[in-house]
Amino acid sequence: MANVSPGTIDRIIHKRGQVAQETVDKVNAIIEEFGYKRNILASNLALNKKFHFAVFLPKSETLEYWQSQTDGIEKAALEFGKFGIVLDYFFYDYNLASFKESVKKVMEFDCDGLLFAPIFYEDSVRFLKDYESKNIPIVMIDSNISEENEHAYVGQNAFQSGYLAGRLISFAVKNERHVLIFKITREIESTSVYQQRIKGFYSYFKDHDELTNFNFSEFTLKDSGIDQLNLEMFSGVNSIFVPNSRAYIVAEFLEKNNIKGVRIIGFDLLKENIEYLNKGVIDFLINQRPEDQGYMGINYLYKKLVLQEDTERTHYIPLEIILKENYFPAKK
Repeated sequence: MANVSPGTIDRIIHKRGQVAQETVDKVNAIIEEFGYKRNILASNLALNKKFHFAVFLPKSETLEYWQSQTDGIEKAALEFGKFGIVLDYFFYDYNLASFKESVKKVMEFDCDGLLFAPIFYEDSVRFLKDYESKNIPIVMIDSNISEENEHAYVGQNAFQSGYLAGRLISFAVKNERHVLIFKITREIESTSVYQQRIKGFYSYFKDHDELTNFNFSEFTLKDSGIDQLNLEMFSGVNSIFVPNSRAYIVAEFLEKNNIKGVRIIGFDLLKENIEYLNKGVIDFLINQRPEDQGYMGINYLYKKLVLQEDTERTHYIPLEIILKENYFPAKK
């Protein structure tokens, strides 16, 4: 249409080489009129271009939640691999020493984008500060520790998930209620997610000061002390909020000791949680769809780097309220 060679068009589109201004104006006018857009995928395929994404996560062998995250990542890798995406995994054991060792490897690795789950809060903040010098896109999953949305995030709104738990606790209650916030933690407390959920939980009751018939207590138990559970902990308790995926530990104890009528709310569709949900011991599970988080984290990097699209930095996963009546496992 412009009556010039493809080479001239290429130089004009990519702004390289000497081309007469008259020709530049002519070609740009045609582009404007007909809405020409460069086929980025075709260009990448022609160049056989590869995009390396570093995936920095906890090991999933004994952690069902993180296995679901990895399943979502693998699903995305299978879908987008034909467009040149290559994933390089950096897994660490669920302890600080292993995390720090993996940080060194990730810092040394040359890649185009990073998918990161910031489990250990303070060390993750330091890692991100150092990693920013690479000037490549970063997307976090599970926990958002980015100040003022400096980096992309896919996952739950932890505060809102706690707020939702507060609403669920308050339903259909007219008499005096004692709510126990039962914190079953690992040896090293993990992320801001945990505290944000508890903060959101309390905020619901602060925002609804008409709910004067509730009183609260907290109990913290380390993983290594689970055998220290005793009946006195649950004396007079009507409802229990477990702000992580370990609601099944409380449910198992209550069932074994034939304690009935206590409402339990927890998080995540772990196999053990589902077992006690179906038995009616756990009342509600708030699901944050970890597989979707993993998939959408890679999808963000794909859109950002391969398609070169402007993409929303924050994507909150809808919070699902799961009861035994609406839980239907996916067919495989």
